[in-house]
Amino acid sequence: MRRIDLHTHTCFCDGDNSPEEMVLSAIEKGLDVIGILAHSFVKQDPEGSLLPAKEDEFITEVNRLKEKYKDRIEVLVGVEMDMFSHVDTSRFDYVIGSCHYVEKDGKLRAIDISEDDFVNTVSELFDGDYESAYQYYYASLSSLKARTNAGIVGHVDLITKYNDGNKYFDTCSEKYINSYKKAVEKLIEDGLVFEVNTGGMHKYKNEPYPSKEICEYIKEKGGKLMLSSDAHKKEDVAYLFEKYENQI
Repeated sequence: MRRIDLHTHTCFCDGDNSPEEMVLSAIEKGLDVIGILAHSFVKQDPEGSLLPAKEDEFITEVNRLKEKYKDRIEVLVGVEMDMFSHVDTSRFDYVIGSCHYVEKDGKLRAIDISEDDFVNTVSELFDGDYESAYQYYYASLSSLKARTNAGIVGHVDLITKYNDGNKYFDTCSEKYINSYKKAVEKLIEDGLVFEVNTGGMHKYKNEPYPSKEICEYIKEKGGKLMLSSDAHKKEDVAYLFEKYENQI
């Protein structure tokens, strides 16, 4: 099996290291393919996004690395396309579609920047009703393919980032299960691959995105899974892959 990590970020958006440092880390860890990814520009988070003025430089640099290291590793340039971004995805080798925000009543609010932001988003847009928030989030994912042109779904249950121990809502409830099942079925119908993202386990999560239950449902419905690290530092490339490779 080829060892692939398509979700790594660099100093061109919210990562710590250069693209070349990430590539060298991937080589050191024995990967066959490394994807260098940038967050698509969102005006609500310019510091964490690839600025439009930097897009050409980013693509040029990763393409340079493709050629430089072609005999050691396959390098791809990608974009993590948020549902509320407007970027020409045709310039990239691949697209991961993600939903870091919810939009309701003309207001766009973050769900994953910080726990305080998450709580404030639910309070402002859903009157503090967390069931309504996750139902709205999963319903929004139905349009992910149309809005992002993605081939891969990023951290599909990101709404659970701050919910370990069911702090805000019960992920075993019938409402929650039905919500994610509808989203998963639509995303599979649209032909998307689901990443098993280990990135949240650095701090917030005790398991990857999505949960084991969602992964099992994806496989039951004939969907495809792939590991990704969501690395923002060179040392985190292929994070915990050895632990989860056999579960894909």
